[in-house]
Amino acid sequence: MFPLHDDNPTQDTSFIVYALILINVLIFGYQVSLSNFQLFQWLNTWAVVPQDLIANPPKLAFTLISSQFLHANLFHLVGNMWFLYLFGNNIEDKLGHWKFLLFYVFCGAIAAAVHVISVPTSAVKLVGASGAISGIMGAYLIRFPRARILSLVFLGIFFTAIPIPAAVFLGLWIAGQTVYAAIANPNLPGVAYLAHVSGFVAGAIVIFLATKLSRK
Repeated sequence: MFPLHDDNPTQDTSFIVYALILINVLIFGYQVSLSNFQLFQWLNTWAVVPQDLIANPPKLAFTLISSQFLHANLFHLVGNMWFLYLFGNNIEDKLGHWKFLLFYVFCGAIAAAVHVISVPTSAVKLVGASGAISGIMGAYLIRFPRARILSLVFLGIFFTAIPIPAAVFLGLWIAGQTVYAAIANPNLPGVAYLAHVSGFVAGAIVIFLATKLSRK
């Protein structure tokens, strides 16, 4: 399934979502302009390297945030930015601009931290906004479970667009990520599924608690 759009209109312009997309695109544009050696140095400085962060947390804690603005390739960037645009606008609408930004960075940092704890001796670099965006998706599940997500679905020999309740779409998504996290080797290069799951859970918990407190 690939989400195309939702039926959940916003009341305000999503300035932070647009700013995050622009920043990520600009940083990726800078990345691709680097030579291989320069890119290696760039990633060593700004990406999360679990073994390095474990060895020197005070000095490298900033990478839990900086790594969220780096991407491995164009597909990684485009996929993340589309999900950020689709799900992020409604969460920014509910939280407000600056609270949304803090929420985004927090979920991304939690996702990266859990990944580091799970592979403390790994030298494989962690990059990407996936943990932060997973947090947004967790929040969306809590706040808008009945919203319809028009999704592109492959039915054996052809694709078709089907409106799917957010609870079903996101429930299937996190279930798949959890299965992959359980069977994948996090020490090898590839998708950091546990970071996705951690970000999703963090986002869902924060929004659930915030919603409960706001109703008191």
